[in-house]
Amino acid sequence: MDSPPIVISASPHLHSERTSKKIMYDVVIALVPAFLVSLYVFGFNALITTSIAIISCLLFEYLIQKYLMKTEVTITDGSALLTGLLLAFNVPAGLPIWMIIVGSLVAIGIAKLSFGGLGFNVFNPALVGRVFLLVCFPVQMTLWPMAVVNNTTIADAVSGATTLGIIKEGLQFGGTMTELSAKIPSSIDMLLGITGGSLGEMSAIALLLGGLYLMIRKVISWHIPVTVLLTMGIMTGIFWSIDPEHYANPVIHLLSGGAILGAFFMATDMVTSPMTKKGMVIFAIGIGLITVIIRFYGAYPEGISFAILIMNAFVPLINSFFKPRRFGSKIKAKIM
Repeated sequence: MDSPPIVISASPHLHSERTSKKIMYDVVIALVPAFLVSLYVFGFNALITTSIAIISCLLFEYLIQKYLMKTEVTITDGSALLTGLLLAFNVPAGLPIWMIIVGSLVAIGIAKLSFGGLGFNVFNPALVGRVFLLVCFPVQMTLWPMAVVNNTTIADAVSGATTLGIIKEGLQFGGTMTELSAKIPSSIDMLLGITGGSLGEMSAIALLLGGLYLMIRKVISWHIPVTVLLTMGIMTGIFWSIDPEHYANPVIHLLSGGAILGAFFMATDMVTSPMTKKGMVIFAIGIGLITVIIRFYGAYPEGISFAILIMNAFVPLINSFFKPRRFGSKIKAKIM
């Protein structure tokens, strides 16, 4: 039986020691500081939630590839591990185990493998799993464990609203930001992560350290995260300057609602983000604008998950308008 022909692309051929596996594990390393904060704030529930998400994502990828798709099993490339970790970071600590497993199945089976696996998925798998759970189980997905009660860290039994949830509900019932300021965490608490929210979104400092690590390692560039946060800061700053009693200041918006987690760790997904720097900026501006619109006028107080998925759908269009320059085109133009 003749072996299939080997298709080789035209030269030049670029070689690099960087592999998708190394990139995946670099992102996992970058998320370690935020995970440690979640363990401190939420205790054993954080460990259980994260472990179940990772194990179920790895298991579903193995079972689907081996028995349904009958292709090479790729659970060692780090992508399923990272999907499980990010899914855990996007749900409340203490979410029922069976819901976490359902979210993992949707993330791996529908959002990733149904498109062909790593490199072919259109949408960020962890966010698809998270949004599926949010739409199907809105009550459980918005029962946030309180981080601190009377200066005592607790891991379960008590639930409360997030910072953005308190603000949105308070403003809807006629409150003002001056009145609500006593009910929301301080900027220091949001920086450190001593606040309610999804398991891995609270500590801005831990997430920024991880994002800085990824930029130093050149896993991501600054274009997407900086543009997302800058767009959000400018938009919320305009509304706040016009009416500070009915709009939260930009610092609150940037430090809460998963903005930093989304900007650095999910919007920058290489598979679901644009190829060029110009495309990345357009993509990031869209995420920032949609996030602010959802926060101000949508049903949910947090909108970056939806914004990233919406802009994921526009990536093929963005790539068609902002294509990378062909190798040698600049030189050829000069010669001619």
